Amino acid sequence: MSDLEKVVVGMSGGVDSSVTAVLLKEQGYEVIGATMNLWEKGTENTAIIDAQNVAHTLGIEHYVLDFRDGFKKAVVDYFISEYINGKTPNPCIMCNRYIKFGALINEAKTLGADYIATGHYARVNYNDPTKRYEIKKAANDKKDQTYVLYSLSQEQLAHVLFPLADYSKEEVRKKAGEIGLIVANKPESQEICFVDKDYTDFIEKNTDYKSKTGNFVDKSGKVIGKHKGVINYTIGQRRGLELSLARPLYVVDIDVKNNIVVLGDNEDLFSDVLIAHDLNFIPFERLTDEMQVAAKIRYSQLPAKATIRMIDDDTLECRFDQPQRAITKGQAVVFYDGDVLVGGGVIV
Repeated sequence: MSDLEKVVVGMSGGVDSSVTAVLLKEQGYEVIGATMNLWEKGTENTAIIDAQNVAHTLGIEHYVLDFRDGFKKAVVDYFISEYINGKTPNPCIMCNRYIKFGALINEAKTLGADYIATGHYARVNYNDPTKRYEIKKAANDKKDQTYVLYSLSQEQLAHVLFPLADYSKEEVRKKAGEIGLIVANKPESQEICFVDKDYTDFIEKNTDYKSKTGNFVDKSGKVIGKHKGVINYTIGQRRGLELSLARPLYVVDIDVKNNIVVLGDNEDLFSDVLIAHDLNFIPFERLTDEMQVAAKIRYSQLPAKATIRMIDDDTLECRFDQPQRAITKGQAVVFYDGDVLVGGGVIV
C-alpha cells in the first residue's frame, strides 16, 4: 500500500461503493465517504441517506458534495444537445470524465487525500516499461465496466483506486451482508440517473425545444408515415413507430436538418466501418500505426475484431472484420487489446 493512505470514496448509496469503502478500510487506508449531489434539488434523497447510514456503520467521515452546476453543464446539457441533433449519447462517460474523476478528484485534494475510489469493476495499474497507467478488465467479465472509463486521463488514473477488480457481484453482496450494511440487497440502478424514462418529456421540460412531427421515409425517399419528432427515435429501433406495415422496418437514419426519419430493413442496419472522434488512448499518447483491436460499439455488446487507423489528429476509422448492427452516432466505440483498455471515442 502507498504511504499516501487517505482516500475519498465516491459513495452512491449502492452496495458496490459501500463495499469499496469497507475493503479500503480493511486494507488500512484512512477512508472518507463523499456522495455527489448531481441533480436532485434537496439533500434528503435516498442515495445520500443510504450513504450516510453506511458511513455511520463503518465509522468514517461523510460529506455531501454539491456538484449540480458542473453536472448540468458537463453532462445534462451535453445529453440534451446530442439528442436534439439526432444522436444517442452516453452521459455516463461524460460524468466519469468531468465529475466522478474530475471534480471529485479536485475535492479529494482539498480534503488532503491523494486518491479517490469508486465501485467500478475494473483495474488500474502502472506499467513500468511504458511509464503509463493502464486500465484492464475486471476479473468478472459479466460485471466489467471498463467501457465507460475509456476517457480517463493519465493524471486522473494516477489518483484512482478500484478495489472491486477481483470481485463478483455476488461476493460484494455477501460481504455487505456479513457486515450488516443496509444496502446489501439494494437493487442496481439501470436508468440514466437524471431521467426517469421519457427522454422527450425531460428535454422539453428542461429546454425551449419542442418536438415537431415529420415524415417517415423509406430508403428511396418515399413518405410512408408521420413521426412524432426525431428525438423519439434511435438507430435500430423497431418498436414504437406506430405504423401499419407489411413487414418489420427499423430506423436506419435520422436527418435532423430535414426532420426526417429513414426506415429500412434489418440488413440495412449492418456496416463494417465507422468513424469516431473525441479520442482518448490510455496505454499510449497517440495512435501512430494501424492496430488490430477488439471493439465494442455499446456497453452490453461483446467485443468484435477490428482494425483502427488515424484519419487526422482527432479522428479515426474503425473497420470491423464482420459487419456490426446498428452503429449509432453519439455512442462510444471502445477498443481493447486482450484485457487492456486501449481507448475509445465518439461515433460520428
